[in-house]
Amino acid sequence: MSSNIDNLRFNFKIWLETNDNTGVLGDKKCELLKAIQETGSLNEAMKTLGLTYRKTWDNLKKIEQELGFNLIKPTRGGADGGSTILTREGRIIIAAFEQFHKEYDQVIQSGFERILEELKHKIQ
Repeated sequence: MSSNIDNLRFNFKIWLETNDNTGVLGDKKCELLKAIQETGSLNEAMKTLGLTYRKTWDNLKKIEQELGFNLIKPTRGGADGGSTILTREGRIIIAAFEQFHKEYDQVIQSGFERILEELKHKIQ
């Protein structure tokens, strides 16, 4: 059997979790928050990301309940329809995720590459 190790790479995701290891908010949900911020609409953000309304809304409410503060502020209807904006806390959360990725993605990726090279040399 031939080795496929040359076709492998390390990957990672980050998320916030509770002290009892319950996941609260990760990169994908942060992507949703960024899309809401960019579009000004939960519906437009969901369309952009290919998400369904009920599940997305329920997930956002669970996240807010776990965090103890709101991430979004929806407004209903009117002549132009409703809109959704991020709360101050929602914007802070996005900024924290972006800051982490800005500071550490390259460091982590470099570490992955070094370890993968070590694996290749030891296995082949």
